[in-house]
Amino acid sequence: MSTKKTEGLVDFAILSMKYKTKLTKKFENRVKYEAPNPDHILSYIPGTICEVFVKEGQKVKEGESLLILEAMKMRNQITMPRTGKVKSIKVSQGDRIPKNQLMVEIE
Repeated sequence: MSTKKTEGLVDFAILSMKYKTKLTKKFENRVKYEAPNPDHILSYIPGTICEVFVKEGQKVKEGESLLILEAMKMRNQITMPRTGKVKSIKVSQGDRIPKNQLMVEIE
């Protein structure tokens, strides 16, 4: 599937079939997909930071606990996705954070 824009119309190809279409304003103004940064650990739900187990500069193995995020009376353990070093910690105990907040940066 590919697209090519000409004179307000877009060539839209699926396998060997080609179509001409106009793109909607909603489609043109959409937020473009951006691949997630593997060095950033983001909150997947809003909540409160209960405990932080690591310090900046600390080496951490894959699967080790970084912090506890409490949301809706549940304590969610945030673990290290891969072996590495904690570059910076962007939250502290007691912080209320929204969804997709950067919590820990690793290198």
